[in-house]
Amino acid sequence: MANTVLVETSARHVHLTQADIEKLFGEGHTLTVKKMLSQPGQFACEERVDVVGPKNTIKNVSVLGPARKADQVEISLTDARTLGIAAPVRESGDIAGTPGVKLVGPCGEIEIPEGVIAAMRHIHLTPESAEQRGLKDKQIVKVKIDSPRSLVFDNVVVRVRADFADAMHIDTDESNAACAFGQVYGEIID
Repeated sequence: MANTVLVETSARHVHLTQADIEKLFGEGHTLTVKKMLSQPGQFACEERVDVVGPKNTIKNVSVLGPARKADQVEISLTDARTLGIAAPVRESGDIAGTPGVKLVGPCGEIEIPEGVIAAMRHIHLTPESAEQRGLKDKQIVKVKIDSPRSLVFDNVVVRVRADFADAMHIDTDESNAACAFGQVYGEIID
């Protein structure tokens, strides 16, 4: 159906600049592909880091590639409480004024001054898919998930770009709340 979209759970992860990849993993290091992700060109890496907050550390957090223009740490709100960080809910890339954190790798550690967010739930669509659904970039919609704990996600931002693959991303807190396990589809209802 034109109003359904694959729903994927995006677990905690870290995006790094090339300069910080080298600080954490060694001079000249490049990220090693562990598995390709649903978004074209994006991949989970063999590399992992520890995320150190004021209260606690979350060990072995996945790094996603490729290298980015800015460091970003995407966590759930439960993770934020564990770390002792007041992570705001933001769109990916909107990191101005967000909290920082320490990242520890096998060859070094860095303090990022900002970049910790709980990612706003969002739908990736190609321009063609958006047009078929009558949706536009940055539009806010609702998505209903039917499950043993069915619910409607409000404030879902639509992101439209030619290099996207159609999928909705929610974090682990949201996935657990909706019992969104395995292959799950949501209905865009508004």
